[in-house]
Amino acid sequence: MAEKNYKNKLVSMMEINKSFGKVEVLKGVNFEVGNNEIVGLVGDNGAGKSTLIKILTGVYRSDSGEIYFKGERITIHSVEKSRELGIETVYQERALSEQQTIWRNIFMGREVTGKGGFLKIDDQRKESEKILREHIGLTSKAITTESLVSTLSGGEKQGIAIGRALHFNADLIILDEPTMGLSLAETRKVLDFVRGIKERGKSAIFISHNIYYVYPIAERFVILDRGEVAGIFLKKEITQDELVEKMVRLAKTGKIS
Repeated sequence: MAEKNYKNKLVSMMEINKSFGKVEVLKGVNFEVGNNEIVGLVGDNGAGKSTLIKILTGVYRSDSGEIYFKGERITIHSVEKSRELGIETVYQERALSEQQTIWRNIFMGREVTGKGGFLKIDDQRKESEKILREHIGLTSKAITTESLVSTLSGGEKQGIAIGRALHFNADLIILDEPTMGLSLAETRKVLDFVRGIKERGKSAIFISHNIYYVYPIAERFVILDRGEVAGIFLKKEITQDELVEKMVRLAKTGKIS
């Protein structure tokens, strides 16, 4: 195993292996995220991106390997444990209840209660208003905390999900194909929301197979291919076109250079 430098990282996943039956999905993967860093996790469908993230978020258990969070070795045995650590995931499905209001979605499953277990509805509405205007930056008067999620655009829905994660003090926000199915204008809006994550001193993993969306946001790129890390590149050392060229070469030849 490589020298352990996990004490200076927010997350370090070392020599992660995972198989389903006879199919090896992850083969000795090393992956890390620094403090206040946005990492692009890229690769074709079936590369192992989702499996790696599901191990980090407690959906799956790895067959072997180690995970460190804030310098401490951890075992993530459930989604709840992952959240307790400060890891939140924004899925492409957005995991929002379309027929509920914005404020109910933000606090769903984490309702604020007072004595006797009664909901503190006014407090949740006030905090949701703050999240809308300050965390997410939705200033339109047409959108209020009482707006139904179904009335929002795709980009706005992603913004609500990101704002919810920031409110609950996530140190690491995982974005799983956050621009999937969105228009160009909505994609730009989501990318602005992602920039807000870094501005607030947090870290993010941006998962996508589309380099053109990841490149403007990420500082470092980790390319997965057939369950293995095919390459790691710093943004300052590679142009977008060069990164695309390497991805194309990888798809055609199985080699990145």
